[in-house]
Amino acid sequence: MGNRGMEELIPLVNRLQDALSSVGQSCTLHLPQIAVVGGQSAGKSSVLENFVGRDFLPRGSGVVTRRPLILQLLSGNSEHGEFLHCKGKKFTDFDEIRKEIEVETCRVTGSNKGISPVPINLRIYSPHVLNLTLVDLPGITKVPVGDQPADIEYQIRDMIMQYICKENCLILAVTPANTDLANSDALKLAKDVDPQGQRTIGVITKLDLMDEGTDAREILENRLLPLRRGYIGVVNRSQKDIDGKKDIKAALLAEQKFFLSHPAYKHMAENMGTPYLQRILNQQLTNHIRDTLPAFRSHLQSQLLALNKEAEEYRQYSPDDPARRTKTMLQLVQRLAVDFEKLIEGSGDKVDTVNLSGGAKINRIFHERFPYELVKLESDERKLRQEINYAIRNIHGVRTGLFTPDMAFEAIVKKQVSRLKGPCTKFVDMVSQELLSTVHQCIGKLSSFPKLQEETERIVTTEIQEQESKCRDQIMLLIDIQLAYINTKHEDFIGFTNAQHAHNQNNKKNAAAMAGNQGVGLLSSLIVIRKGWLTISNIGIMKGGAKEYWFILTAESLSWFKDDEEKEKKYMLPLDNLKLRDVEKGFMSSKFVFAIFNTELRNVYKDYKCLELACDSQEELDSWKASLLQAGVYPEKVTGNGAENFSDPQLERQVETIRNLVDSYMTIIYKTVKDLMPKTIMHLMINSVKEFISSELLAQLYALGECSALMDESPEQQKHREEVLCKHAALKEALTVIGKISTSTCTTPMPPPVDSSWIQPSSNTLPKKSATSGKPVARGHAPSVPRVPAHTGPTAAQSVDGLQQPAGQPTRAPPSVPRHCQSL
Repeated sequence: MGNRGMEELIPLVNRLQDALSSVGQSCTLHLPQIAVVGGQSAGKSSVLENFVGRDFLPRGSGVVTRRPLILQLLSGNSEHGEFLHCKGKKFTDFDEIRKEIEVETCRVTGSNKGISPVPINLRIYSPHVLNLTLVDLPGITKVPVGDQPADIEYQIRDMIMQYICKENCLILAVTPANTDLANSDALKLAKDVDPQGQRTIGVITKLDLMDEGTDAREILENRLLPLRRGYIGVVNRSQKDIDGKKDIKAALLAEQKFFLSHPAYKHMAENMGTPYLQRILNQQLTNHIRDTLPAFRSHLQSQLLALNKEAEEYRQYSPDDPARRTKTMLQLVQRLAVDFEKLIEGSGDKVDTVNLSGGAKINRIFHERFPYELVKLESDERKLRQEINYAIRNIHGVRTGLFTPDMAFEAIVKKQVSRLKGPCTKFVDMVSQELLSTVHQCIGKLSSFPKLQEETERIVTTEIQEQESKCRDQIMLLIDIQLAYINTKHEDFIGFTNAQHAHNQNNKKNAAAMAGNQGVGLLSSLIVIRKGWLTISNIGIMKGGAKEYWFILTAESLSWFKDDEEKEKKYMLPLDNLKLRDVEKGFMSSKFVFAIFNTELRNVYKDYKCLELACDSQEELDSWKASLLQAGVYPEKVTGNGAENFSDPQLERQVETIRNLVDSYMTIIYKTVKDLMPKTIMHLMINSVKEFISSELLAQLYALGECSALMDESPEQQKHREEVLCKHAALKEALTVIGKISTSTCTTPMPPPVDSSWIQPSSNTLPKKSATSGKPVARGHAPSVPRVPAHTGPTAAQSVDGLQQPAGQPTRAPPSVPRHCQSL
């Protein structure tokens, strides 16, 4: 390529792009698009070729460029061209590229001077270019020739507007020196989209063809008809030079000789010619890059800062050093012990605000899940009374008993205590699973060393299972101890003498509690037990579906609000006489539902007997039930209405007496179990595992005798370490390159504004034309913005690349810009 000014910037930008692409990042320096605008035969294609430094565009007289050519210059290792309509075919001969452009133009527009807005997309790969987009546009014409439509002027101007209206498009307004500059259509169009002149450069061609005795000195000095960025004069090859195969290098030497020898231009020869135009465009690219650099540098520095610590660790790490391996294993095991303790005991640093940690989940099992499992045991009232009935009658046998048998009480109590084994075993399993999950979470950080991770997980899992077995045995022993001796002398046990009066005492106690609540109601109503989102699933059925509300549970009431800002309260439901029961999961429903109802069959809310509340998970459902249990809302008990009718009043009194005794004694048992179970599990499982990890795990790993093998890195870790070091080096290299761009280039300030009122803007009026009339079409000024007119002819056919091709009739084709070029 012949563009030397560009080649000065290419190595730095390529180094930056190579450094970033090596670590999978892209260089976001989007460079401008350059469009060449001018009249027919003004020399636009020659200017473009000189800028690229290659001879590849069709030449001739009249209308040569009849379709927009979108030329994408892409940096690559080899030099070749590719057309979008010839996918997969590479053109290494630039003469073939010219022929393909001519063939493709004729395929769409015909061979009789027709035009089309459908662009030809050409990509040229070369190691000597930056990633730029150049656009060669058809020349502005007034009079249609050949197959050109009557409104050819407006079609071409619409076509040009589609490209030059983009903010990142640099406009080269090309005007021949042997025409009136004040009437330049190129400058008029440029002013429509760039009124401040910030991206318009005037290019004066054909200076060598001016009449003898005339020159463009005042125009090129920007004194006559000034532009903000001024004018640059160029001398292109003549048609004779092109036919004679005069190369661009020789043409540039002839151009330089012309400016140095011409008396009107020799004093400003250094600011004229194609090389100077190249330097101006390159400076524009440099300005754009420098404007983009600060934000880009800041982004890279933040990434480098985040990698510094990890890269420093990896830089000092020697995977084959036995001492380093031993030290690393020691550090990893110590970190595992610290992480496990933090997850169990809680920690103020790096608090997880998304999920509960292992210790928090175990706490919830201790105080929500396990108490709820115990309450579920005593929920079947009918079955319990029936068991007492059968026990009394079986003890009496054929005799009719006069006294309540204490053996019936002991048999029922032992049965009730034995039923605790199920919830207690489940309790141990839940804590064990949570411990395994917590350990797995901690051991996951050893994934860089798969053998160490595997052995550590095996050893710790085995220890947890052993401690779980010991804990289960201990808990079964505690239950067996309770079964061994029924202590009816316990200070909290009501005894036989008080059992008869228990019902009355309970009534009095409830009355006293109600009286006392009047004094402490305000305080208890302020104690919030739980907050959260619940869906009321049965109320919204007739009103457009279930609705979600923000619920607040206190010791006295259940309230719900519109949202969690707690400003708009929907209702407050007192907890008196409320019970809860399970509701079967609906068909195709993902919700978990429970219901709240009033034991006195009163409406809970408006006309509803119950309130069905839905959660998103079983865990959340159990948690809400436990919270309601804490507030005094118990699961539904099956009443004795369905029990066997007692024909003997004495038997009925005996059943009631033992029922009260069992309630009293089991309350003591439940209280004891709820206190001892968490303590037992904490001592035998959690503390033991924690102590094992901190003091015994390392010794067992050493005992395997394979310390060196344990510390073999995984392929993924090796790759990650190399990637981190590579990325760190690439980021440092990129920042160095950015520094060189900053120091080796400078920003050219924007020239001051000039009075460009001499350029008359285009009119926005459109000429009226008739689709049916054969009269000539009257022309006015061309429009300044692109429009999509209504189709008056047949529907345009689709081309191979998905863009519209004009039909055969001479109707105006709509402006068209391919999607893949709009982001360039």
